Amino acid sequence: MKINSTIPVYVFRRSFTLTVGIGVMLSGCAIEPIAVTQNELTVLAQSDLEKVRAAIPAVTTPLTLEEAIARALKYNLEHRTKLMEQAFATGQLETGKFDLLPKLMTTAGYEWRDNDNIRNSTDSITGAPSLANPSISSEKQHFTGNLGLTWNLLDFGISYYTARQNSDRVLIANERRRKAMHNLIQNVRTAFWRTVATEKLEAQVNKTINEAETALVNSRRIENERIKSPGEALRYQRNLLENLRLLESVSRELASARIDLASLIGISPGTQITIVEPDAAQPKELDIPVERMEEIAMANNADIREQFYNARIATLETRKVMTKLLPNLSFDYSYRYDNDSYLINQEWTNAGVQIGFNLLNLLSAPTHMNVAEFGVKLEENRRMAMRMSVLTQVHLARFQYSDALRQYLRAIDIADVDNRLSQFALSQEQSQMASKLDRIAAHVTSILSAVRKYHAMAKVQEAISKVKASMGVEPHFDDLNKIDLPEMASVIKQFLEEDETRIVSPTIKSEASSSFQSAVVPALTTSNLPATVKENKNGSQVTIKQKERKIRKKRSQPNVQPTSIQPGT
Repeated sequence: MKINSTIPVYVFRRSFTLTVGIGVMLSGCAIEPIAVTQNELTVLAQSDLEKVRAAIPAVTTPLTLEEAIARALKYNLEHRTKLMEQAFATGQLETGKFDLLPKLMTTAGYEWRDNDNIRNSTDSITGAPSLANPSISSEKQHFTGNLGLTWNLLDFGISYYTARQNSDRVLIANERRRKAMHNLIQNVRTAFWRTVATEKLEAQVNKTINEAETALVNSRRIENERIKSPGEALRYQRNLLENLRLLESVSRELASARIDLASLIGISPGTQITIVEPDAAQPKELDIPVERMEEIAMANNADIREQFYNARIATLETRKVMTKLLPNLSFDYSYRYDNDSYLINQEWTNAGVQIGFNLLNLLSAPTHMNVAEFGVKLEENRRMAMRMSVLTQVHLARFQYSDALRQYLRAIDIADVDNRLSQFALSQEQSQMASKLDRIAAHVTSILSAVRKYHAMAKVQEAISKVKASMGVEPHFDDLNKIDLPEMASVIKQFLEEDETRIVSPTIKSEASSSFQSAVVPALTTSNLPATVKENKNGSQVTIKQKERKIRKKRSQPNVQPTSIQPGT
C-alpha cells in the first residue's frame, strides 16, 4: 500500500513520528522564566492578610498577661510554623512506615508494531537454515497485564532504620517547637511589661512635652523682647530642649512597645489594645539549689534533648550503612496476562528468588564504616558541648535574674526619690520659690525613673523566662488546635503562679505612675543569700519587706530643699 503512489506507508509513519518528536523537544527548549506581576503580588498580599485576620479573633476585652501568652502560643505565625514542621515530620514518619511493606505492583500495557514479527529458524543439529517458511510468533498489536508482589530484604532493612530515624526527627521537631515556645513566652512577658509602662506613662509624657514646648515658646518670646539677658534665656532654652529630647525618646520607645506586643500575639500592629497590669507578689531571689537547677536542665532542656536524638540518628545511620553492605535478597511473585492469540497460555503466574552482592562493597566498606562511626562521635561531642553550654546558660540566667532583681529594687528607690523631688519642685513653683524649668526638669526625671522601673521589671520577667527556658520548664497542652483560648489562659496563669505561693511581699505603688504593681515571677532560684539581702551591724538580715518599710518611713519625714534640680539621663 502506498500514499500518492510514491510514499510507502512505513516511511510516512516514521516521518510523522520523527516530526512529532522534534516538535516536543523544541517545545521543551522554549520554556522561559515568568516573573510575578505587580497585580498578582497585590492580590496575593490581600488574600494572605484576609486569611490571617479571619483565623485570629479580635481582642475585645482588656488583655491580661496570661491571655497575651495564650494568644501568642495559639496565633503567632512563627510558632504556628514550628507546629506545622512538627506535623510535617510526623507525616514523613507515617509515610515511611509503608516502605516496610512489600511492593505490590500492577501494570497494564499495549504493544503495536507496523509489520509482523516474522522469524527464520535454523536446524539445531545441522546448523543449516530451516527449509520451512518463516513463521509469525506474535500479533502486531496485543494487550498485556501484570500484578506482582516483590519483597526486598535489603530495602526492608534500610526502610526500617530510616523509619526509626524519622521517629527521632519527629521528636527533634517537638524539641524545636518547645524552644520556640520558651523564646515566645520570654518575648511576650518582656513586651507586655513595656506596654504596661506605655499605658501608665504615655499621658504624662505627652502632657509634659506640651508644657515644655509652651515654656520654650515663652522663653523665645522673652528673649526677643529682651526682658531677660540673652545668655540666661539661651541656657533656659537649652535645658528645655534637652528635656524635650529625653521625653521624645521615651515617647518613641513607649510607642514601639504596643507594636511589638501586637506582632507577638498575632494581631495587626496598628490595633489598639488595653492592658491589664498583673496583680502579683513582689519578685524575690531564687531559692532552689543550683545543683537542682542543673539536674532539671540536663533532663528537660530542649537543646540537650535535640542533641540526644541527633546522636541516636547518627547511630542508626551506622547500622543503615552496615545494612547496605550486605547481600541483597529479593522474592518475586506475579500474575501475568497477555491476549496475544499466538500464545497457548494467555494467563500464568511465576515466582522467583534472587540474591545479589556488589563486590565493590568489599573495597568501600571500611571507608563507609569509618565515616559512619565518625558521625556518631561527632554527635556525641556535640551533645557533650551542648551540655556544657546549657550549664553555662543555667548559671548565666541565674546571675542575670539576680542582677535584674537588684536593678529593679534600685529603680524603685530612685523612682521614689525622684517622685518626691517632683512633688517638692511643684510646691516650690506654686510658692514662687523655684522656676517652671525646675519643675519640668524634676517631672521629666520622675517620668524617666518610672520608665526605668517598668523596664527593670520587664528585665526581671525576661530573666526569669530565661531561667525557665534553660531548665526546660513550660506550660503543657494536649493540642493547641483543640484547646480554646480561655482554657489556655487558665493553664498559663497556673504556670505563672505555681511557684509564687511562698512570696508574700507587699505591692509597691508609685505616685509618679499612679499605681505600679509588680509582676508574677516564679520562685526558681539559688540557695545562696539573695543579692538584695544585706546584713546589718548585728548580723541580722535586712529583707525586701523591711526595705519597703524604710521607704514608707522616709516618705513621712520632712523634705529637704536641694540646692538645684537637674534633669536625669
